[in-house]
Amino acid sequence: MAARQERQPVGFYAIIVALVFMSVGPVLLMLVNSFKLDVDILSGGTGLLFLPTIKNYETALCDVLWYEIDHLDFCSLKFGGAFINSLIIALISTLLTLIIGCMAAYALVRFRFMGRDTVSMSTLMVRMVPPAVLLVPVFGLWNNEFCLDRDGLIGGMIRDTFGGRGDVCLAGTHSGIILIYVAMNLPFVIWILQSFIVQVPRSLEEAARVDGAGPFQVFFKVVLPLIKPGLAAAAIFTFRIAWNEYLLASALSDRDTRTVPILIVNNMSEFNVEWGVIMATGMLLAIPPIIFTLFASRQIITGMTAGAVKG
Repeated sequence: MAARQERQPVGFYAIIVALVFMSVGPVLLMLVNSFKLDVDILSGGTGLLFLPTIKNYETALCDVLWYEIDHLDFCSLKFGGAFINSLIIALISTLLTLIIGCMAAYALVRFRFMGRDTVSMSTLMVRMVPPAVLLVPVFGLWNNEFCLDRDGLIGGMIRDTFGGRGDVCLAGTHSGIILIYVAMNLPFVIWILQSFIVQVPRSLEEAARVDGAGPFQVFFKVVLPLIKPGLAAAAIFTFRIAWNEYLLASALSDRDTRTVPILIVNNMSEFNVEWGVIMATGMLLAIPPIIFTLFASRQIITGMTAGAVKG
């Protein structure tokens, strides 16, 4: 006789429904408001009975649309450029963090050296430092110390090629923002990947060495495929942090390198807040992380179902 399944109490399902509503509710509210005019949003009505409009999306995408927008005299938002900046910064910082993080995690797990446990614990403690603490020192370093003199050979060549009048510094460049994002996310990525590398049997690596594989072949062809779920989880975490981060980006970017979160905040002023445009821009901002998460989640499932040894 088959064992009867225990039925979960009603409170369990009520908690699940409440959590889903708390997670999805704000997104649905933002989606609905993105198709409303500011008059409808500020009227206080939260119902679904309204005349939808795409004017907010047209205003947000005014610099990339191929047709002329009738209700807009001047395109003040530069969403296309900010979107490209966010994409470049998020993708490159995620890639660099994964490359450096997986190698560092493998060294901390497999190699034995003095102070290994201290280094492993220190990496996680560094991640506990709030980003706001790094703002002032990083801003000073990026604007004063890490600069190339405009009268020097390299600095002069860069200024002649790209223009400008001052010294060539990391502040206001994609490289400066990418570097601080890599440093900020690297400790957590190392900590995540360590737990996955520990679960890889040493016998697989020893068998590969017996077959003539070198250290790099063992790492790239044996270890990395087995920790694919960990790489996907770390990639999701790193990409979403880099994509949504505002505080450091607002201090280290300029007009040409500002990201989408900065664009959204700059759209608000003391006298005017275009809520419909903000909602539309927020929905556009949420699309890339969703696509990236869905793609990375497939890699998690693929890695969990793949076997290292065929029976």
